[in-house]
Amino acid sequence: MSSSAPRRQRLDHDERRAQILACARRLFSERNYASVSTLAIAREAGVVRGLLHHYFGTKRELYLEVVRTLVRMPSNPVPLQSPGRGIEVVISESVERWLEMLARNRGTWLAAIGARGLGRDPEVEAILDAARERAVDRLIEALQTYEAAQAPAELRAVIRAYAGLAETASAEWLQRGRLSREQTHALLVQGFLSIVRDVLPAVQRAGTSERRTT
Repeated sequence: MSSSAPRRQRLDHDERRAQILACARRLFSERNYASVSTLAIAREAGVVRGLLHHYFGTKRELYLEVVRTLVRMPSNPVPLQSPGRGIEVVISESVERWLEMLARNRGTWLAAIGARGLGRDPEVEAILDAARERAVDRLIEALQTYEAAQAPAELRAVIRAYAGLAETASAEWLQRGRLSREQTHALLVQGFLSIVRDVLPAVQRAGTSERRTT
């Protein structure tokens, strides 16, 4: 009795593209960029290499798209406050979703933020910077104090500073092992609450005092 090779699954354009991206994200997370070939990604996705190039062009372009999809995850917006769901609950849930995304994409994330000793990549940095701005908008809207576009400059600045804390904390957890996931969660939740409740008012008072003396 003869056996035949498994037939490739027929997928539409968007499904096939998403499948290739998922395979690339997994391989880039497990290995460094240089050791991942387009042939390996194609084999993992069950497609010919030419199809991969058709969808994404070069390995470099595919990698950048992996980073773009990574920083768009999770796609759900930060939930808003509601009766019984104060800012503490909202931020705790948001941080937990972010940490889960990092746990699933550890290698790619560490490479993207330069924590693997590869240095900062200008194109990756531009993608991350745009993602940071979107995250700032979502966090401002979660506070339900200002529309993101009308938020004071000081508020945007301190939340951007919080983004730096979050990236550093993620490396302390995922790469150096000096924080556990639970400790990282506590640091980021309490850090955000402290920034909003204590740091931001102090920054605003300092700005008011400076303007009065000039």
